Amino acid sequence: MNLDLIGKNALVCGGSKGIGKAAAMQLALLGANITLVARNEDTLKSAISELDTSRYQHHEYLVMDFSDYKQVQKNIDAHLNEPDTYYEILVNNTGGPAGGLAIDAQPEEFIQAFNNHLLCNQVITQSIVRGMKEHGYGRIINIISTSVKQPLNGLGVSNTIRGAVANWAKTLANELGAFGITVNNVLPGATNTERLQNLNAAKSEKTGKSLKELQEAMKNEIPLGRFAEAQEVGAAVAFLASPVASYITGINLPVDGGRTGCL
Repeated sequence: MNLDLIGKNALVCGGSKGIGKAAAMQLALLGANITLVARNEDTLKSAISELDTSRYQHHEYLVMDFSDYKQVQKNIDAHLNEPDTYYEILVNNTGGPAGGLAIDAQPEEFIQAFNNHLLCNQVITQSIVRGMKEHGYGRIINIISTSVKQPLNGLGVSNTIRGAVANWAKTLANELGAFGITVNNVLPGATNTERLQNLNAAKSEKTGKSLKELQEAMKNEIPLGRFAEAQEVGAAVAFLASPVASYITGINLPVDGGRTGCL
């Protein structure tokens, strides 16, 4: 099975912590050169220091804030104008919107989430796909959510925007297939990350239930009986980025311990 990514360059968004960082670590273990993207330079430096270099890879980072897609576009284009800078692998990923009911959300919340997720994905992908075509290898992997298959209670804005990103990705898969570029979505379920902790803390404050009680209730809904670890989601990303996944495109891959109730 050919999982070799030696010599391949990967741009991993939201790569300083959580699932993004785990994906970067798994890609590095397969030999890829990694560029991490996030808004906090200190956490980026820390994450870079944890990436594997046993195959003489070169790793770097870019500081970018996804709250303004126009600035993201300027930053990524400036980076790609540097000599010998291109990517065969792109992992689109950024922190999810705050929890809450869709009926209570303000229009600005939907607009900001659409900017952070779909528009930033779009401008980065537009810029990077040229290098994929030129170098004959392209893997675009979007970290979304199982909510694209089954909406999650209390995540109204997230459910809405994740669905838009999933349909955007499926459309791109159809458009880019002729160039041998694959586009796939990884759908994490309940994963042991800072985001899950924050969502549960907010729910605990709102309902008066303890964190332990909320966590046990969530685990009881998962056939495997536990939360995912970030590296388990990262492994799915690395597989889809590898040569062996060359005929897989346009899919939504849940990594959720069986929790999603539909096929």
